[in-house]
Amino acid sequence: MNLGFLTNLTILANAGGGAERTLFEEIARRWEAGQWGMYPIATCLVFALAIMIERGIVLFGKASINKDAFLRGLKKHIYAGDLDKAINYVAGQKQTPLTQVIKAGLMNVPKGEDEVQAALDEASLRETPKIEARTGYLAMLGNAAMLAGLLGTVSGLIACFEAVANVNPADKATILANGISEAMNCTGFGLLTAIPSVIAFSILSGRATSLVNDINETSVAVLNLIVNNRDKFKNATVSSAAGHHDEE
Repeated sequence: MNLGFLTNLTILANAGGGAERTLFEEIARRWEAGQWGMYPIATCLVFALAIMIERGIVLFGKASINKDAFLRGLKKHIYAGDLDKAINYVAGQKQTPLTQVIKAGLMNVPKGEDEVQAALDEASLRETPKIEARTGYLAMLGNAAMLAGLLGTVSGLIACFEAVANVNPADKATILANGISEAMNCTGFGLLTAIPSVIAFSILSGRATSLVNDINETSVAVLNLIVNNRDKFKNATVSSAAGHHDEE
């Protein structure tokens, strides 16, 4: 990695005030020095950032719910044998993959335990891909950025060797400097793109796995509750209004 590049970025970043403009000028200069090899790296960076932001919002925001608190609230209605209230309780929660799966199971309680199990399984298969979507691309983009940086490095080194072999001695120093600059800047930007992408992949994959595990655990818990309280649901029916939550 180009240590001088990192040092310059650190100095500029810590300078504050008017140095912010100089930081972008330095990045632009390094970009120009990296030549064509910067473009594939930048493409990987743009896509990686978009996936990181979108998946972060979904996995840590929209798809997140307090599983234990949700299950405690649901147990009260199941123990009371009030299916409509149980469904409306679930519908009134934040709409997440977990609540969608549980709601699908509750809607099939009057049809029997086998139908509840089938509905839970079907809903899980439908919701799980939404949780795991696009996260795997981060690992690919991180590897692609690193390889693109390596390609730029090889290009710069080729220019250096050509300068040594074929160029006028008076121009050798300039061409060698440009070739080395291209090689090091491509390597540096490639690593600066790859490292956050791989770290984000690990974090988001772990979060997705945790959410899927929550769905599986809660589905089993709800099925067991229904089975253990089957006598209370012998004559249960799902009203047409069940599952429709009116926000206040």
